[in-house]
Amino acid sequence: MDLLRTYADEIASSLSGILEFNEVVKLIEQPKYSTQGDIAFPCFTLAKLLKKSPVEIAKDLAQKVSHPFFEKVVAEGPYVNCFYNKTVVSLKTIKTVLHKRTEYGSSDMGQSKVMTLDFSSPNIAKPFSMGHLRSTVIGNSLANISEKCGFQTVRINHLGDWGTQFGKLIAAYKAWGKEADVKNEPISELLKLYVKFHEKAEADPALENSARLWFKKLEDGDEEARKLWEWFRNESLQEFAKIYKLLDIDFDSYNGEAFYNDKMNEIVKLLEEKQLLVKSNGADIVDLSNYNLPPLLIRKSDGATLYGTRDLAAAVFRKRNYQFDKSFYVVGQEQTLHFKQLFFVLEKLGYEWANDMIHVPFGFILKHGKKMSTRKGTVVLLEQVIKEAIGLAEKNIAEKSPTLAFKDEVAKMVGVGAIIFHDLKNERQNNIEFSLSEMLKFEGATGPYVQYAHARARSILTKSGIDSYHLNPVGLNDDYSWPIVKLLLAFPEIIAKSFDHAEPSQIAKYLILLAQEFNTYYSHVKILNEDLEQEGRLALVQAVTIVLKEGLRLLGVKAPEKM
Repeated sequence: MDLLRTYADEIASSLSGILEFNEVVKLIEQPKYSTQGDIAFPCFTLAKLLKKSPVEIAKDLAQKVSHPFFEKVVAEGPYVNCFYNKTVVSLKTIKTVLHKRTEYGSSDMGQSKVMTLDFSSPNIAKPFSMGHLRSTVIGNSLANISEKCGFQTVRINHLGDWGTQFGKLIAAYKAWGKEADVKNEPISELLKLYVKFHEKAEADPALENSARLWFKKLEDGDEEARKLWEWFRNESLQEFAKIYKLLDIDFDSYNGEAFYNDKMNEIVKLLEEKQLLVKSNGADIVDLSNYNLPPLLIRKSDGATLYGTRDLAAAVFRKRNYQFDKSFYVVGQEQTLHFKQLFFVLEKLGYEWANDMIHVPFGFILKHGKKMSTRKGTVVLLEQVIKEAIGLAEKNIAEKSPTLAFKDEVAKMVGVGAIIFHDLKNERQNNIEFSLSEMLKFEGATGPYVQYAHARARSILTKSGIDSYHLNPVGLNDDYSWPIVKLLLAFPEIIAKSFDHAEPSQIAKYLILLAQEFNTYYSHVKILNEDLEQEGRLALVQAVTIVLKEGLRLLGVKAPEKM
């Protein structure tokens, strides 16, 4: 049931073709105050067309618009304000949610088309830090939302497993590393070596030359360099697997930068055939001055290919392999220029599908106002944060619910959920200051607050002793149920908006509002009171649990049945 579309249809019909349905939909607004109505249509656009004042037009329209869903339609100045029939609409909404259950809010917008999502993509031989969290959880949530909107998704973890940093790491290991230390604590030891290299290189430039030589050996297939690289890579993947398991995130592909080593010559040849390569100080570039952009570097003067070359090869491979209709790159905002260059070069190569590729940027997680840096050793390890969050959740459960079954499982849901929700409730392009205390708060606008609202609602249904799957709801029209009904109504629209704007925060903020309204309802209404509306109230509670749980799932957060 889409009341907005019903209202738009009524308005469009009353205008007799003066404004098309789609134009009416775009103009409809939410009144600032609930006392003004549930939905409003501004008549300013019609003034020129009808050569009448917006106030007069509103009066005429208000008399023509009527529907069983609407209790009354009134003109208020230049607006046509509509009040929904609470009893009819609440019954229809609750029945719809209970019938569709987890499918509520799903759409066929994507028409089963393929969408690839490139996200997470940590660097091999470096720890999985809080800096990697944003791409990981935003990308996972966007994949969930895209599937909800009817797309088939391919989740790609484009690992940073090649590049000059491996020359630095091998050089550092050869100079100061010990095999036993690396085997004992692989990632932390490799991080120490990486940080030490940069500290020493400031005073000893010869180290940079050593790093370049080792990377050249790696590129040339030197056996020792290759074995060290494979060792560092395998150790990293095992560490990353632990993090992804804690976050409950899976990927369809782990093809990283190294995967495209044998696929770049084709790209260089294509660029040569299209006469797009230009020499600049001995290097090969693609000139993008006609787009007011700096050139994309394709090949260094020594013949080495670069990041841009790999991304061009990856894009062509993915199109051939997956035949995607949309391709999201969930990568930090500092890479905006790179992706503009990438997409324009693909366009110059004649690939029209370059227009289907979208960079989804996001802000940084800051520490003391500054971006975290692996090179400087100013990182906060995500695994440590997750363990602390789970530990705090365990402590809270021991204090408040000592007899709770499956405590460990619930603590993991709550601790991990707190971290994911804290990230996703922020608009993705905003920077977030890292604060463990803020992230792990279990009250206010947090993941645990929403999870607890879900668990409380489930508890009410259990206490009722009534089979919540076979409720016979009635329409509700009290002041405390109506805000919940309106929010339940809005869920499909929120999902569509979050997809259109690639913005999971819209769902997170919505869930906070729904949890708040439910808690207000719980504190003012005797839900289990045995009267004619009892099943209607229980049905409303059941609808809330369905939407809270599904909304959290879209964010990648679990909803415990008990807390």
